[in-house]
Amino acid sequence: MDTAAAARRFVAVWERSWAAHDVEAILELYADACVHRSMPFREPHRGKDELASYLRWSFASEDTTDVRFSEPLVGQDGRAVAEFRVLAREDGRPTTLAGCVLVRFDAAGLAVETRDYWHSTPESVPALPWRTA
Repeated sequence: MDTAAAARRFVAVWERSWAAHDVEAILELYADACVHRSMPFREPHRGKDELASYLRWSFASEDTTDVRFSEPLVGQDGRAVAEFRVLAREDGRPTTLAGCVLVRFDAAGLAVETRDYWHSTPESVPALPWRTA
């Protein structure tokens, strides 16, 4: 498995599918027994059914206007990380979500474990360049 290729596919599909709220396309990135943690103190979503429920709940009040992911940084043992920035309107008010996702891929290039850390602000903050150097 080429971790860099799996990670690039992961962020490309997430970027396109988050903007469209396409839960099914996102689920194709994950192994059946995946574990997704959406924040450090929340219970993990185990398996694709729980992940699908979480995604549908997350997208329900969000009118997404722009989604951008950074080029993923690839580590060892099938791991990668990428930043994301989402401009949206939640319940009619502008909001910006910025964070990162840590991913571990299996031998088939499917995500078996993901962990998100993010923050939001109740305003629209345009994306900045990912790298300044």
